[in-house]
Amino acid sequence: MKNRTAQLIWQTCYCTLALVAIVGSIGLYDMKFTRSFYIYFTNLSNYLAAGIMLAELIQTARKRDDGFVTVAPRLRFISMLGLVLTFLVFNLLLARDPARDPALNYKVECLLCHIFLPVMYVIDWLMFYEHGKVRWTWPVLSALYPIAYLIYVFAHAALWRFGSGVMNHAGAAPVIYPYFFLNPEKVGINGVAMWIGVLLIGFILGGFLFLLVDRLMMKRKNG
Repeated sequence: MKNRTAQLIWQTCYCTLALVAIVGSIGLYDMKFTRSFYIYFTNLSNYLAAGIMLAELIQTARKRDDGFVTVAPRLRFISMLGLVLTFLVFNLLLARDPARDPALNYKVECLLCHIFLPVMYVIDWLMFYEHGKVRWTWPVLSALYPIAYLIYVFAHAALWRFGSGVMNHAGAAPVIYPYFFLNPEKVGINGVAMWIGVLLIGFILGGFLFLLVDRLMMKRKNG
């Protein structure tokens, strides 16, 4: 869809909801600053997507005629896979964790970051980007994003000597391992390696699935 007005409405709605989610992700709705907001894949992926969507909105606002959105297509593809992974991991694994308070699943920032914004981001790509542009290398290269995140998480853990019980300077326990499947104290080193392998393979396969969708939408347009 090349319609500029439709793009402006969708992008504005997304950016508004993303701002609501970002404010919540740092704990301001609970009147308490969340010190470890920076370590969660969910938050980082939503921050990246919000930045790209803001760039889309600026681009759309500046153009005078209808046309496809063209902001950073490779980075846009990678960030979309990040949000899809966030959606799937949360809804299939984390939301049902017996150790998790079910009430947390219904907080506005949780619903936005894990469900509504990922779905809206995919719809934005389906509707407003020109298809037939995704290359077969993109799904493989996209794996560098979660790999970089893993390096970041374990470098952060090393600063705390890999101890999930270490206390920070404020006397509150910092988040060392943001997800149970990255915590060797819970699933063991082999378990961490297994989960990383499974999620990386799933991430790449998801990229090829979107590559297929991209090709099918191009054929539909040309057919």
